[in-house]
Amino acid sequence: MISRYTYGNCIETEAVLKKPETEAVPLPFFAVDTKEMTLTYQMGESDRVYGLGENLRGINKRGWIYVSKCTDDPEHMEDKRSLYAAHNFLVVDGQETFGVFVDDPGILSFDIGYTKSDELKVKASDWNLDVYVITGTDVKDIVRQFRCLIGRSYIPPLWAFGYGQSRWGYESEDDVREVVKRYRDLDIPLDSVYLDIDYMERYKDFTVNPKTFPNFPDFVKEMREEHIHLVPIIDAGVKQEEGYPVYEEGMAKGYFCTKEDGTPFVAAVWPGKAMFPDMLNTGARAWFGNQYRFLLEQGIEGFWNDMNEPSIFYTEDRLNEVMQKLEDYKGKNLDLHSFFEFQGLVSGLSNNEEDYQAFYHNMDGVRIRHDKVHNLYGYNMTRAAGEAFERLEPEKRILMFSRSSYIGMHRYGGVWQGDNKSWWSHLLLNVKMMPSLNMCGFLYTGADIGGFGADTTEELLMRWLEFGIFTPLMRNHSAAGTRQQEVYQFEKTDGFRHVIRLRYRLIPYLYSEYIKAALRDEMMFRPLSFDYPEDSYASQVEDQLLLGNELMLAPVCEQNARGRYVYLPEEMKLVRFLQDGTMKTRICPAGHQYIDVPLTDVVFFLRPDCCIPLAKPAQCTQEIDFENVRLLSYVKGNMASYEYYHDDGYGKDYDNPDHISILFTTEEG
Repeated sequence: MISRYTYGNCIETEAVLKKPETEAVPLPFFAVDTKEMTLTYQMGESDRVYGLGENLRGINKRGWIYVSKCTDDPEHMEDKRSLYAAHNFLVVDGQETFGVFVDDPGILSFDIGYTKSDELKVKASDWNLDVYVITGTDVKDIVRQFRCLIGRSYIPPLWAFGYGQSRWGYESEDDVREVVKRYRDLDIPLDSVYLDIDYMERYKDFTVNPKTFPNFPDFVKEMREEHIHLVPIIDAGVKQEEGYPVYEEGMAKGYFCTKEDGTPFVAAVWPGKAMFPDMLNTGARAWFGNQYRFLLEQGIEGFWNDMNEPSIFYTEDRLNEVMQKLEDYKGKNLDLHSFFEFQGLVSGLSNNEEDYQAFYHNMDGVRIRHDKVHNLYGYNMTRAAGEAFERLEPEKRILMFSRSSYIGMHRYGGVWQGDNKSWWSHLLLNVKMMPSLNMCGFLYTGADIGGFGADTTEELLMRWLEFGIFTPLMRNHSAAGTRQQEVYQFEKTDGFRHVIRLRYRLIPYLYSEYIKAALRDEMMFRPLSFDYPEDSYASQVEDQLLLGNELMLAPVCEQNARGRYVYLPEEMKLVRFLQDGTMKTRICPAGHQYIDVPLTDVVFFLRPDCCIPLAKPAQCTQEIDFENVRLLSYVKGNMASYEYYHDDGYGKDYDNPDHISILFTTEEG
């Protein structure tokens, strides 16, 4: 059951597709304080709190304070409270079990037992919001109802489930050719190469550098003949430059955000001074979406949107102010306080709170200050692209994912989990984030494998890939200036080949599970507690996940570990894929146990009376044989069965029942 409660005059976010009528009765579970703008729930001692999508810390969010504020901050450390997204949905599971979605595009905080251990307090920055309360039979039922409320999750093309290689620093056609050649020469599967900001002409959106990519359409075609898709980045800021058609047309039509007095709001990002398209204006959004045609017409079939929190390096006004203040420090003896003031002048230029209060949107005739709708910007940038793809390529799925997001954007694209680091803790964070993102509708997701910032190690990259082969988005991505982390840069290429090949064997299963989860408003990845609610041990496990109805994953997330402890809520079959191409299995009893996991072994668990389809190895998704699959099964009773979905991977006839078949076996496999 879903009930809606409205406070003030809500800004329309379009996160919810069909709103229930507003309830006149008091809000259940929560105490409402309109003066303090808070909702407060008294938690029981054993209550667990799940959700908030892309955020820090654990699967159970209890014990910290989280802030919904889309933030460009690559330092994903435990003391932070925000990442790139605002996903205001959570489920309380305990003395009462219910879900709550606070639909408010402004800044919200969720104090979940941080200030008071037994108190969950939601505090708004503006008392104009919709609150949805959802009750149901269990956590999975509540999540399913919420997902029905917000609409079907985005479905990418089949090739987007292949392995992708990315790096900030592929500067030319020859750089990309070298990457593809090295993978193909080593017989390591690959489906896509990502183009970071270097492919553009001086960081201008919807341009290609004519010196380093002189024949871009021909190059796209050349890569397609190698079964490689090129996936370029698109940034939120449009370079301020006379003669640049995107800038000139946007200015002429009034499609950029402005200051309060109506003059242009100028902020700097990669190209220097830039303008922000008004993504909350219907006309501007359609105009910006149509710009993707430039690359679509050159054969591009996938994009990633970045810098769309929006990120601000500095604003023109603030930079001038800081430059003047810096003059005051010349010749001075800077003591402790004055030095930190001096240092703070420059460090405070980026993503300054006052700058987010200095520009305005025209929401179809209603003028509104940006900070009131901050969390909608990235969502609507990706919505602009998604709606344009429906106009420009109505019969084809286009890959799209974004850094910043709000609930509702899940209908237009996926998310990657931002500028992480080559840290073991970020591998574990990747694991913990998968269920909460699924809860909020984001199925096409994954982290930068190996870590984006800092220097990875061969061991970390191997272990991350051993988890990453199960995530829908599987992309190895790293920053300029860090250690190169294409798998061929390391010694154990045989091990990397083995792991990535297994991904392609698993794609029939992973793709099938993804489509079913999207069509049925379900989760692909779940905590153990969602399926074993009466098991007190299961609720404590945060480094194991259920995938679909068939698998349990227990990745190794510690340096130098050659095994790990696992908890099995029931008897399962351990499946081990070895580097030499063999597979070993054994039945493991329920309970706690230690399992060996050598560095290049891939291990997972198959639940009783379940089977999954496995394909033969392939070099790209186009070569996968989806018809002649082998069943890997654990038959404990009379039969194991699997509902198998497969389609052409490009079209949008998702509901055609001919795509569904039932695979079953009575034998172990």
